[in-house]
Amino acid sequence: MPSIPEIAAPAPGAPHQAFHRGELHAQQRAGMLEKMAAVGPRVIRDFMPDQHRQFFEQLPFLVIGSTDADGRPWASIATGAPGFVRSPDERTLRLTGMHIAQQDPLRANLREGAKLGLLGLEPHTRRRNRANGVAHALTPGGIEIAIEQSFGNCPKYIQTRKPELLDAAALPAAVVTDAPALTPRMAQMVRAADTFFIATALAGDDAEAQGHAHRHGTDVSHRGGKPGFVRVDGGATLTVPDFIGNSFFNTIGNLLVQPRAGLLFADFEAGALLYLGVTAEVVWEGPEVESFAGAQRLLRFTVESARLLENALPLRWGEAGLSPFLETTGAWN
Repeated sequence: MPSIPEIAAPAPGAPHQAFHRGELHAQQRAGMLEKMAAVGPRVIRDFMPDQHRQFFEQLPFLVIGSTDADGRPWASIATGAPGFVRSPDERTLRLTGMHIAQQDPLRANLREGAKLGLLGLEPHTRRRNRANGVAHALTPGGIEIAIEQSFGNCPKYIQTRKPELLDAAALPAAVVTDAPALTPRMAQMVRAADTFFIATALAGDDAEAQGHAHRHGTDVSHRGGKPGFVRVDGGATLTVPDFIGNSFFNTIGNLLVQPRAGLLFADFEAGALLYLGVTAEVVWEGPEVESFAGAQRLLRFTVESARLLENALPLRWGEAGLSPFLETTGAWN
């Protein structure tokens, strides 16, 4: 576990602290600690506003973060006709008729009481909202999630794509490739990507040790950049610029406490999904950071396992429209 300097706990009677020690450390390094102390309790809620509930209900897919039996986080995609996600009340999401690829890690990780991270993303409008909760009432093709946290995300770095939902039952049989590092096909997918998803987790013991037992569980987030923004060095090292965002530092904060993560890349034209189990390092400063225009820091991932599923995603997207926030960002030489 990385060594994180101590940050003073809130004084008795002070407003509820929305962030754990890893997030606070990252905010402090970015000069955002005081601002986020005021913002966090206002925007991170234990319920979903009506606009978030309505937003989730109109989506044809949901990105879900989960952890396996060894505590490894994984990012996954569940799909369904719009309306497959319902919100009967402000603290509940109910998924019915959802499709998850046969070899997706989420299938093994869904269990009663599982902590899940949720990302609702609508690429063609660049909207996204996040939620974290606990799985209940599992049925074939369905799950109910008790929401513990809900918050919005800014639209930065989302590429515009409008998804077309296919009949999952009509897809060819999935082709599965497991490897300890990136194969040439996997490396090609990563180098071509302008988007990936990252799942991180704060394990129960870690959370309780920091006074945040309510925060333990899995979080899942989005990363976007120009095609090629993920640099591949050999078959086992990926380096990604981290651009300025909402300054919550949920992902980086989790990685400072527990550096394991799960990355998910999608081939939006062919329907392939690439799942990577990685260990992460945050590169805060130095020549590499300075060489990439727009990078505030870097994330370096060491690949420990890889799974490629061809013909797995029943969604197709058209050509991407790059986020205007990426115009001033650089590229790897």
